Amino acid sequence: MFFNKPIYIAGPCSAESEDQVMKTASEIIKTPKVSAFRAGLWKPRTRPGSFEGVGAQGLKWLNKVQSELNIPVATEVANAKHVEMCLEADIDVLWIGARTTVNPFLCQEIAEALRGTKKPIFVKNPINPDLNLWLGAIERISSAGIEEIVGVHRGFSTHRAGNYRNDPIWSIVGELKSKMPNLPIICDPSHICGEREKILEISMKATKLGMDGLMIETHITPEKALSDADQQITPKTLNELLNVIDDLNITLDNGSNDEILNVLREEIDLVDRKIASCLIERFNVVRKIGEHKQKNSMKIIHTERWQSLVGKLVEQAERNGVSRITVESIYEIIHSHSIQVQNDIISKSST
Repeated sequence: MFFNKPIYIAGPCSAESEDQVMKTASEIIKTPKVSAFRAGLWKPRTRPGSFEGVGAQGLKWLNKVQSELNIPVATEVANAKHVEMCLEADIDVLWIGARTTVNPFLCQEIAEALRGTKKPIFVKNPINPDLNLWLGAIERISSAGIEEIVGVHRGFSTHRAGNYRNDPIWSIVGELKSKMPNLPIICDPSHICGEREKILEISMKATKLGMDGLMIETHITPEKALSDADQQITPKTLNELLNVIDDLNITLDNGSNDEILNVLREEIDLVDRKIASCLIERFNVVRKIGEHKQKNSMKIIHTERWQSLVGKLVEQAERNGVSRITVESIYEIIHSHSIQVQNDIISKSST
């Protein structure tokens, strides 16, 4: 592995000048916990006219950080040309941003440009909460022969109002981890929060959830940054934050043999087994319903009944402290599978 865990990546949102890059990196390396220095060179902006990065000229600034400060450097690539220039400049780590992950064509183009390299590649989640897009981007990079891939959770753009710039939707990270258990995943609290005051809060949450590190935007003078000024912190604040996170990691590790925790884990294992038994029982009934509908030429989907059922379950769950989105997500999967089971029964009977 290129990196030991925890993986801590820090540096400005954008490389703005050689002086800004060197001064920021010189302060960041005073925190030995930092694994690599990051700086964006090509910045995909929503509208033209915003600062879109310094481009290829920033590569020599990153090379100077490598040679003079002896720390690996990382930058974002959004197309094959970016990859080619970064490989030629021997940039240590490349990451694929959220606006690129959402586009399978670009991801494939980047994957082909990376073929043959041994560079670590970080893949941020797509802007919208679509696990398959994230999985697809990672699979394309892996298929190109890249052996070291790291997922980066930077939150999602959703319609839900919340306290953060981007909705964390931690459950999607959990789903990614369940499908790719060997994939390291780090958190980008800067993009989730959008405000520097909240970065420690999200960093602690990510650590408690077992994520493998953090990518934090860090600037020598954040208030003067040309992009995302509100979400960047100083190297001094970074050092203080990582000290808190390291102390938290020690506390979490020491709790791994906690007897009370072990008892509670046994309890939750029992509940999970009950859930599995209930699901088996439910789908046995679903098959009987499907057979009955097939014999009597009845339609499969009854939308009003389903919406009424889920509504009642949501109300019950919310009264007991379980979120609406949790119940809706679980029952969306159950409903989809139930329909598939009934469809299969009808398809088999008609052949």
